[in-house]
Amino acid sequence: MLLSNEELKKIYFGAYEFEETAEGYLQAFQYTKKQVEYFKGASDFWYERSTSSTAKTLEFTTSATKLSFEYKMIWKSSLDSFELMVDGLITNIEYVEGLNDEGRLEWELPEGDKSVVIYLPIDATVLLRNFTIDAEVKPAVKGEKVLWLGDSITQGYGPLRSSCSYVSVANRLLNYDIINQGIGGYIYDKKSLMRMEGYRPDKIIVALGTNQYGDPDMTPIKEYYERLMEIYGNDIPVVCISPLWRGDSVEGIPVLMNFCQEVKEIAGQYKNVRIIDGMKLVPHLPEYFLDKLHPNCLGCEVYGRNLVEELKKLG
Repeated sequence: MLLSNEELKKIYFGAYEFEETAEGYLQAFQYTKKQVEYFKGASDFWYERSTSSTAKTLEFTTSATKLSFEYKMIWKSSLDSFELMVDGLITNIEYVEGLNDEGRLEWELPEGDKSVVIYLPIDATVLLRNFTIDAEVKPAVKGEKVLWLGDSITQGYGPLRSSCSYVSVANRLLNYDIINQGIGGYIYDKKSLMRMEGYRPDKIIVALGTNQYGDPDMTPIKEYYERLMEIYGNDIPVVCISPLWRGDSVEGIPVLMNFCQEVKEIAGQYKNVRIIDGMKLVPHLPEYFLDKLHPNCLGCEVYGRNLVEELKKLG
């Protein structure tokens, strides 16, 4: 059976809104049009990543044994992957570097009823059409709506595997219905915080700061949380994750530690904000990082699982 784009939307997670191209491709967005326009005027680097397929998935249960879909990549940066997960186990990986910009992916599935997750590339903008499967699909049932705000680590750069970002790891354990607004190179910037009509998360997770820890001016952090409260009020739980360890500058560690403490103090002034110490989430060893800054697959697995435990402690 061929799913229409309207039917495809029902199993498509991680999007705020969709658009259909003249060629019939479905494009999903995690930001509003106004937010994307802001990024377009502020930085090409941010703009390109604001429309990427960050943390977007197709999730459903089915008894099908075959599925396929057409894809089109209109932008790509680091070369991660399309991945197929069946009943919690990755069964197929297609790396972006080995694919044409346009093509078709076909995957076989085991017999019987099963849960399926298709992870789309994180650092590429992927459009889909003509999703075909040989049995009915039932959309996955998700829990809390959670908005993630962050930089490249939250977007998912580092593991170079779409299923292995720390957000993906945590979400498999918590089953959140997420929108991931992580962007490579991003900072605490209140201008990107805008009302998203029709969307109100149950929880917000903020993981920013590693790209601005050398700046002694803490005003942007203060203004960021002020703006966040203006938009969402003080009744939605907010989790602030302070920056992780980074080993690319030994001399910079004391500066980073002081910065983290100030971030905790600023965010902690709000009654609905809880703090998680990022320094306790990933070992301070280069083996856990791609480049002594971005956690690799191992680092993201540890990060995601430790984060889940910290969130459970917060209730």
